[in-house]
Amino acid sequence: MARVVVVGAGLGGLAAAARLAAGGHRVTVLEQGAEVGGKLGWVSRDGHGFDTGPSLVTLPQVFRDLFDATGGPLHDVLELERLDPAVAYRFADGTRLTVPGTLDGVRDTLGPEWSALLDRAAEIWRVTEQPFLRSPLQGARTLAKLARSASDVRTVAPWASLRRLGAQYLTDPHLRMLLDRYATYSGSDPRLAPAALATVPWVEQAFGSWYVRGGLHRLPLAVADRARERGAQIATSTPVTEVLLEGGRTAGVRLADGSTVPADVVVANVDATALYRDLLPPAGPVRRARADLRKATPSSSGFVLLLALSGRTPDLAHHTVLFPDDYDAEFDGLFADPRPLPDPTVYVSAPDDPATRPDADSESWFVLVNAPRHGPVDWDAPGLADSYADDVLAVLARRGLDVRDRVRWREVRTPADLERGTGSVGGAIYGTSSNGTTAAFLRPANASPVRGLYLVGGSSHPGGGLPLVTLSAEIVAGLVGPA
Repeated sequence: MARVVVVGAGLGGLAAAARLAAGGHRVTVLEQGAEVGGKLGWVSRDGHGFDTGPSLVTLPQVFRDLFDATGGPLHDVLELERLDPAVAYRFADGTRLTVPGTLDGVRDTLGPEWSALLDRAAEIWRVTEQPFLRSPLQGARTLAKLARSASDVRTVAPWASLRRLGAQYLTDPHLRMLLDRYATYSGSDPRLAPAALATVPWVEQAFGSWYVRGGLHRLPLAVADRARERGAQIATSTPVTEVLLEGGRTAGVRLADGSTVPADVVVANVDATALYRDLLPPAGPVRRARADLRKATPSSSGFVLLLALSGRTPDLAHHTVLFPDDYDAEFDGLFADPRPLPDPTVYVSAPDDPATRPDADSESWFVLVNAPRHGPVDWDAPGLADSYADDVLAVLARRGLDVRDRVRWREVRTPADLERGTGSVGGAIYGTSSNGTTAAFLRPANASPVRGLYLVGGSSHPGGGLPLVTLSAEIVAGLVGPA
């Protein structure tokens, strides 16, 4: 039996805690915030309720596997609802596309070009799922395994960008824009991110888009309950300031009050850059990891509006995406010349769920626009957050969703707020981006250079998004092994 300390109670940390506790280890989870969940937060006020982070569950089998492995089926504790339609798209020229929630429906609606792209994406998924998403990262050796099969290399096309792959299959500019959007699922630029990201729409459309009744924040709460049932201890409002080393391996952690918690194994569910920069000594085995992170491009962040609205919007989908006229200008403003985007893509999540509203004549909207991280843009500059919130509402109005006279109240969250609330450096949602042909395959490894120190969460392998974060916990539990 190992003494395990998990630093951070986001979904990845909680899933690792549940698996390791079920494996017989003595597990303690230490969370800096007052609540568990990390980016999967919840805000409620005057009967309005909002998930403040991810708003979509994909690959539900990953979560079923987690609960089955730790004591009982997922459906005993959470109700997953498959969304149909999955998402509604609106384009600047007035075109609308409503994407069904089933694979056959998607193929029928989006047509033969998209179907051919999905067939290619399915092959990429076949090649990459086990060696890249469900196995520990081994740096360049991970890519070397792929290179053993020429046909697999041609399928994955690691030299090609997502944009380039789209150009091979799609002539419709709307479908090309739709594909580009999937790069933003990892905070990346489709002109630079690898073609392998085509697996993201494949997964979403083949395995469905799902919602947790009552809000997605219930998912980490359920995982926390499962971890406690298996014997894990969870302490909130307990920030960790240092990972302690002894003889070249982990010895525990130091807390903000100066006390220490001994451990044989430390699992870090924190931003990888923050871990290597702030929680470990600058010399020694982490020097290379720190240098690699400095060379990587950080992911984009997000600017969020929580809108408590009176009245109901006719025919509003659960997820709505409103595209700009010039999508390339958005990616330039995220990476090449960081600035608040004057004409951003706007994403609206508006669940038809009584848990999110005070009555049947109300709505609660989570509105997200891509934004450059805090640092290149000073999101704490006086007046910027409120003025940009007004701009986003004006963009919504120009694109046919004018709710300005229906707002009971609003809450604004900037990349600077995300950095303060979650410890993500600059509010970079996914840590490093997938910009670069091999970047998606070369994220910070789950096994750190320090013996006994492991990484889980969206900034480490295999990447961001709820299923991948949960898979990172499965990988780490396998590396640690049972008691």
